Amino acid sequence: MSKTLVAFFSASGVTEKVAGRLANVLQADLYEIKPEVKYTSADLNWRDKNSRSSVEMSDRTSRPKLADNDAGINKYDTVYVGFPIWWYREPSIIDTFMESYDFTEKKVYVFATSGGSDLGEAAENIQKLAVGAKVKKLGRLKANVTEKELSDLLGVR
Repeated sequence: MSKTLVAFFSASGVTEKVAGRLANVLQADLYEIKPEVKYTSADLNWRDKNSRSSVEMSDRTSRPKLADNDAGINKYDTVYVGFPIWWYREPSIIDTFMESYDFTEKKVYVFATSGGSDLGEAAENIQKLAVGAKVKKLGRLKANVTEKELSDLLGVR
């Protein structure tokens, strides 16, 4: 039997709730991707070009440090990676996470939460970072997605 991990980054708690429901449906382990320095509401102010998130997202090479490297990716065959969409792509902390582990021969499913934006170029970016992995889009999930909706989407009973 394969082991599955749902790894997520959540700035406001929305993605965390969705990831928790997804982990329940998949009977998967759950892992929170945490930045070494937590984002404040000022850091997340996308209207401020000098906010931390704006600065990180305008620099494709930005790699915020992780709080830990304890995801234990080597124990899993399948990894779901979730995050809020920022500037039509994954937050830079996700890039750090993807580059911090070996995803060779793993299935990686990408999902995001957003009020209206789709995945944009996130899955393609993650494929470039997860060398040797098979990356697929799970898609944008609504904040209030139910476990039944997730079960139907995944074909899990």
